This record gives sequence, structure tokens and C-alpha cells, in this order.
Amino acid sequence: MAYDKFNILTTSGVPLPIENVDTDQIIPARFLKATERKGFGDNLFRDWRYNSDDSPKKDFVLNNPKYSGRILVGGKNFGSGSSREHAAWAIYDYGFRCVVSSFFADIFRNNCLNIGVLPVQVSPEFLEKIFLAIEADPTTQIEVNLPEQTITILESGEHESFDINVYKKANMLNGFDDIDYLLNIKEQIQEFAANRPL
Repeated sequence: MAYDKFNILTTSGVPLPIENVDTDQIIPARFLKATERKGFGDNLFRDWRYNSDDSPKKDFVLNNPKYSGRILVGGKNFGSGSSREHAAWAIYDYGFRCVVSSFFADIFRNNCLNIGVLPVQVSPEFLEKIFLAIEADPTTQIEVNLPEQTITILESGEHESFDINVYKKANMLNGFDDIDYLLNIKEQIQEFAANRPL
């Protein structure tokens, strides 16, 4: 399933300064019945967003209208726990294109990269600067530049570089998942196969 190409994202951020956010908190297990990637955003952080009667919890950040944007800024060790792909699906379906943290669980990181959500790992010091900037001004603009592999707090100009696998970077720049990548080089694969000895 192709997704939107990721190049340079400039937007405000939604702060979630909680450490060890696991995949069951991101999308509770009872919502994993669907096999398509649609509709999971409605239940992103379901138990943190809603009371048992489905009324919104006013103190949770996603229910606070002063915070918006396409970057979710999380605490250390984001995406730990089970390997469910649905956690990344829920983040993408809600509208986030980037998650920033000082550490990601490996499987969660790969699940994000497979569907078009860019996990940007920064130093703890830079993460704290982002949180403070958003606290001071919720409309603070953050630029995530995938070609240059930098993240910048535009008001102050402070920035940091981040790492990404070369293959995954190319796929995100083109809006490809693994299947799209193979389809894109189909002719090369066929040519290679035709020239192989039997």
C-alpha cells in the first residue's frame, strides 16, 4: 500500500512527555480485529483519551485544542511492548507523519517506516528542548527534513541530525512500502531472471 511521499515536514507538534509508552497504550488489544489499516486512528490512545462512558478526558493532550500538528513528540522508549503493526497504523490513521523520541523500540520503529511514519530519534537534551518550546508556544513550528536528515525548532534555529536506514529513506521519499519498491523495479527483476542460467 503506497502512502504520501515524505520530504520536508513543517508543522507544530503534539507533546506526550511520557516514558515507556507501549503498543497496548497506543492501540489497546481489543481494537485489533480489523485487518485493513483504516479506522485505527479513532482508537489511538483510546484508554487515555476517553472515559468508560466514551466521553473525552479533558486533560489528555489529544483532546486539548491548543495542540495540533502532524508530529507526535513522545518520551523515551516509545513503542515498547508487543510487535503489533496496528500501533503504527493508528498513529498514521490519526494524521501523524512523524514521531519524535529519544529512543524507540526496534520493531515499532520498523513498523512505522513500513507505512510512512518517520520515527526521528534525537538526544534526550534535544527532546527536552522540543518539549520546552512547545510548552512555551503550542504553535511552535518544527521542521523535519528527510533528505538532509535534520530536525529543527524553527523559532530558535536549534537543530539535530538523525539516522535512518538508506533503503527505508528512499522508500519514504518515494512513498513506497516494500511491495511498491519491488513493483517499481519489476522490469529489472524480470531482466535479471531472464539472464540467469537454468
